[in-house]
Amino acid sequence: MPNDTLLRLEELSIAFDDVTVVDRLSLEIRRGETLALVGESGSGKSVSALGAMHLLPPNARISGSYSLGDTDLSRMQPRDWQGLRGNRVGFIFQEPMTSLNPLHTVVRQIGETLRLHQGLSGRAARARSRELLEQVKLPRPDELLDAWPHQLSGGQRQRVMIAMAIANNPELLIADEPTTALDVTVQQEILALLAELRDHHGMGMLFITHDLNLVRRHADRVCVLYQGQEQETGPVAEVFERPRSAYTRTLLGAEPEGRPAPAGSQPLLSAERLSVAFSRPKKFFSRRPPPFVAVQPLSLRLARGETLGIVGESGSGKTTLAMALLRLAPSQGEVVFEDERLDRLSGNELRRRRRRFQVVFQDPYGSLSPRLPVSEIISEGLRFHQPELSSDEVQQRVQATLKEVGLPADCAARYPHEFSGGQRQRIAVARAIILEPELVVLDEPTSALDRTVQKQLVELLRDLQARRGLSYLFISHDLAVVRAVAHRVMVLKEGEVVEEGSCEQVLAAPRHAYTQALVKAAGLATTSS
Repeated sequence: MPNDTLLRLEELSIAFDDVTVVDRLSLEIRRGETLALVGESGSGKSVSALGAMHLLPPNARISGSYSLGDTDLSRMQPRDWQGLRGNRVGFIFQEPMTSLNPLHTVVRQIGETLRLHQGLSGRAARARSRELLEQVKLPRPDELLDAWPHQLSGGQRQRVMIAMAIANNPELLIADEPTTALDVTVQQEILALLAELRDHHGMGMLFITHDLNLVRRHADRVCVLYQGQEQETGPVAEVFERPRSAYTRTLLGAEPEGRPAPAGSQPLLSAERLSVAFSRPKKFFSRRPPPFVAVQPLSLRLARGETLGIVGESGSGKTTLAMALLRLAPSQGEVVFEDERLDRLSGNELRRRRRRFQVVFQDPYGSLSPRLPVSEIISEGLRFHQPELSSDEVQQRVQATLKEVGLPADCAARYPHEFSGGQRQRIAVARAIILEPELVVLDEPTSALDRTVQKQLVELLRDLQARRGLSYLFISHDLAVVRAVAHRVMVLKEGEVVEEGSCEQVLAAPRHAYTQALVKAAGLATTSS
């Protein structure tokens, strides 16, 4: 075995009951390099890594050989794994909020791995935890040590996860979709940090992702999986420029294409001097601090059949703005929906209008009730807004809407957990359009989806818009998807509009430094302005 080979998998196969999910996968990771493992959901990316580390449930059957350095992992006893995982191998998972214990502070969670593998406790563990927070470039480490996970931003939580992963100077770092839900600028910061830590510690890194743009810029080699089988492996530039596999060519061709601006049409939604501010709690023996301004006064126009993309980092006010427009967040200023002042409506009057504007949220699994079948989820709003419909009429509408979003009729009786992420998002879209709205707010609807599934959803949204004349407010941090969906784009920074215009104009030749930074982080080509 070459001295620089760190992790080697040979003919790795994994099956659950009679279903093979990884089929004779062979790969190796060298010290100091990043190998990207890519493919669609269900291709076996995460299962391969978890299987090699014996982190799968008891009903998993694993065969083949797999080793870490000179250690034959396939022959290890259960008692030996505790000393290896978290010590020689570090893990960074996709969603830090669910990976971090909400009941423990940052210092306690980092200290747990230090105690387990190094025997550190008390002041020594706290001092080492502080060093790790500094190493992952978190500001105010003394303050953050005593913070709880819910008090941290997504980027901060991910840096805490990285600190935990490198606490014991591992030889191998497994990063499973570590940037999926993060803004493009935060993605670049996290991946640059991982590369710096990899080089400093001489680690090997397995980078599991569906984002080919990130692979292109941050990986040395890439292994493409499809239905558990390796399609091709090689240097990133070689595989991306001269793909041998038809599946790899499909993945590379799944980047959504841009769209031209629609012909002039009548305005549907407008806002003038719209702002959102939240009061801050008053502390004892002190004056109440000034309110937090989440959205600075702004104006907005949206025409029928048009898509306005709203982009910016976390905390920039994107979702808050959309909720204010829909009267779901307190605001000041005028909001006009088809010549009617929404800001003057309340109670039943406002509830009756809500059929005309609907929302599709970022996480369809979290927004779909796990206790209801799909038919009830989709028809819930319909039964509220059109109670005169009979049960047969409701079911006919459900079946017609499922067909329109590309789902089979038998989906109606099934539950959300039985579907893939892309299918669940189609269910969420069906729930929104069954009421025949004129405006749909799409809040990060593609962030957790693979590129090929993203493209399918983008094509569905564009098709629905063309057939139904829908207007979209499309909130996203993925500028490539925004370019494919939106006709115009508005860029928010700390609640203030810093730039707006046609997608082609803003994303190809951004004027504001903040927009330029977003476009650069997204890897989009620009022209000098």
